Amino acid sequence: MRGPAEGSARTGEAGGDRDGRAERRLADLAEFVREAEYLTSKGREAYLADSMDGALLRNAGERILIKIATVAEKLPQAFKDAHPDVDWRGINRMRNLVAHHYDRGSHDLVWAALNVRIPELGTRLSQD
Repeated sequence: MRGPAEGSARTGEAGGDRDGRAERRLADLAEFVREAEYLTSKGREAYLADSMDGALLRNAGERILIKIATVAEKLPQAFKDAHPDVDWRGINRMRNLVAHHYDRGSHDLVWAALNVRIPELGTRLSQD
């Protein structure tokens, strides 16, 4: 599987990435997608466990979502416009939910984002 950072000529053209910032951010996103995949490989039961290990996995999952949204927010608008199939606003809303309203966030919702939405994002961006 190609990572999002590969295919740099097209990324540069579509995203106006003259200095390689978008390229580096895409590489960061690819790493965060791998982190999410590693975390979810531990299993939903471990993630939701009422234990310190479960709490650590949930905290790590929330942090991964925040890092993904932070990097996605910094991508050039031209790049985002070239990828209308990505729910950029939804990524930002999830970050806001996790970062500012943790008491209202559902562990199941975060798990679904880590297990489904983040891998989908990685696949979409790796197709460049």
